[in-house]
Amino acid sequence: MARMPAPAADTQAKAPTPPGRAMRKAVWILLCLVALLVISLPTVLLLLFGMLPTIVAWVVDRSQQKYATFCVCGMNFSGVFPFLSDVWFKDHSTDAAVRILTNVFDLTVIYGTAAFGWMIFIAVPPVITQFISAMLQKRVATLREQQQKIIEEWGEGVFCCGCPRAGWCWGSARR
Repeated sequence: MARMPAPAADTQAKAPTPPGRAMRKAVWILLCLVALLVISLPTVLLLLFGMLPTIVAWVVDRSQQKYATFCVCGMNFSGVFPFLSDVWFKDHSTDAAVRILTNVFDLTVIYGTAAFGWMIFIAVPPVITQFISAMLQKRVATLREQQQKIIEEWGEGVFCCGCPRAGWCWGSARR
């Protein structure tokens, strides 16, 4: 008689992470953020205040997949990017970033695109659901037509199983 194989190593409980590892990761992230602030403060300012709707979407979205965050982030970044490129290629200064962030029309574009991301998140799923439902209904109608042709060709015995529960079998569902 063959022996059962030993369980794989990855199915066993994982060892807890060392206590200093999480702290080390946090320190590295903090160092990178400080370096980014020192090197590129205008970019960080524009991204921080321009991408606020994305941060809010990330906090509010409780789903595992974070679809709202992706919708809002994509549209929000498309609204921030033109102004970000102005800062990068024209005047890379804190004054230029603040000028963009205090201009009402620029903020309307940035936050308006984020609002459009929310509209996409809210409006598209029902449309897709209706589209899939219509496709499935068409498929059911096609299958029923094929089923009817098979019954006409082979007889009623193909469709009904002849079970004692004749009122419940598939033959009764057709009628």
